[in-house]
Amino acid sequence: GSGLPANREAVGEQSVSVNSVRGNLGFDKEIVDIVDYVENYEIKSDLAYETAWSCLLDTIGCGLEALEYEACTKLLGPLVPGTVVENGVRVPGTNFELDPVQGAFNIGTMIRWLDFNDTWLAAEWGHPSDNLGAILATADWLSRKAEATGGKPLLMIDVLTAMIKAHEIQGCIALENSFNRVGLDHVLLVKVASTAVVAKMMGLTREQSLNALSLAWVDGQALRTYRHFPNAGSRKSWAAGDATSRAVRLVLLAKTGEMGYPSALSAKTWGFYDVLFRGQSFKFQRPYGSYVMENILFKISYPAEFHAQSAVEAAMQIYALMQQAGKSARDIKSVTIRTHEACMRIIDKKGSLGNPADRDHCIQYMVAVALIFGRLTAADYEDDVACEPLIDSLREKIHCQEDPQFTLDYHDPSKRSIANALTVEFVDGTKFNEIVVEYPIGHARRRVEGAPLLIEKYRNNLARRFPKEQQEEILKFSLNREKLQQTSVNEFMNLFVAGR
Repeated sequence: GSGLPANREAVGEQSVSVNSVRGNLGFDKEIVDIVDYVENYEIKSDLAYETAWSCLLDTIGCGLEALEYEACTKLLGPLVPGTVVENGVRVPGTNFELDPVQGAFNIGTMIRWLDFNDTWLAAEWGHPSDNLGAILATADWLSRKAEATGGKPLLMIDVLTAMIKAHEIQGCIALENSFNRVGLDHVLLVKVASTAVVAKMMGLTREQSLNALSLAWVDGQALRTYRHFPNAGSRKSWAAGDATSRAVRLVLLAKTGEMGYPSALSAKTWGFYDVLFRGQSFKFQRPYGSYVMENILFKISYPAEFHAQSAVEAAMQIYALMQQAGKSARDIKSVTIRTHEACMRIIDKKGSLGNPADRDHCIQYMVAVALIFGRLTAADYEDDVACEPLIDSLREKIHCQEDPQFTLDYHDPSKRSIANALTVEFVDGTKFNEIVVEYPIGHARRRVEGAPLLIEKYRNNLARRFPKEQQEEILKFSLNREKLQQTSVNEFMNLFVAGR
């Protein structure tokens, strides 16, 4: 898909519609397929590793930028202030040393806070790099424990491999199965994917891994309440951290020998399908391989909900045209956004916006800021910018309408477009030609164009947190993929300790 080669080898047969196959004590096939994929599938795609490397750097950088916001940092650190865990998890940009469960919460929360890490769009949406909270915390903790007892630490290539597999699990389930339509939040897939790969990292037996994964499905699942009017709020920024920490906790429980629940999905009346998925079993478009990482979407230029990325890019082009024509946002009579159904459902918002979490999920707000100021940064969602009266005035003039072809192209595996088209009309009766952006910067079809910008974003985020000498040391390791892959996880994490 998306014009890129994909590794199509796979473990396990998966049909278009999966019906759970169980023996007397056998686990649901969907659970077995995930565990067998994690245990046995060898990632052979260099494209997947190359993309995972970019994803790692970008995700850590997103977390470092989040540390500039007190609303995020107040949630970080140990549960009991002052607690330091021997051989504990390091949290990039801080000097915390935490247990792996709280370490996963910290890392998972900071990387998701600004809605600036990678994105996967399908029947379900999500941000597969959220799983890095569990992966990095677990890998760092295991590596420090190993070195303290004379063992061998994990290497960063192990982290990249776990990332590819977590992306694949979350993304492949998301392709055909919409959790948002039943009111569930996509972070349940983060919990499931993180549980699967962390179980492997912690050395669980196959039976223990099956048990752990069943615990993740049986677990309570978050509602999307906090992502939508009238309740949109900051929980959406720490929900992934919560999911990754829960995954690590469940794996630790399973490692003790805690039992699993073989028909966690399929049990009549009491299973996930009947209780939470309207009695439907999962459908699969493709088997597990390395497709998702190869085709992941990066947010490079704008910290905006991904369905609006192309709209903001178009708005920035229009801003430049307005500058040339001597016009400003005050001269705008109306803005029409031709878009796709997912955008209409998630971020087409009217009325008051109560907080930054509400604003970064409103396409009218994002487009208005771009047309007024010629920019869109994380700071533009804060109250001191949102109080500008012209933003709300312009929002009222921005109207979305669905283009059925855009919706079809959004779901087409060969395109996976995220198209938006903007037409601006001015009070003097003039208007610009429509600006169409089908594939925003960060899309797999624009990977070559986006790669240097992604590194520039990473460098900028390092500079927010570290002195020049430490930045250079980090870059020396992280910009050389071969060197990075052979670096121990704890050595890599030490690079990001604050105040070294």
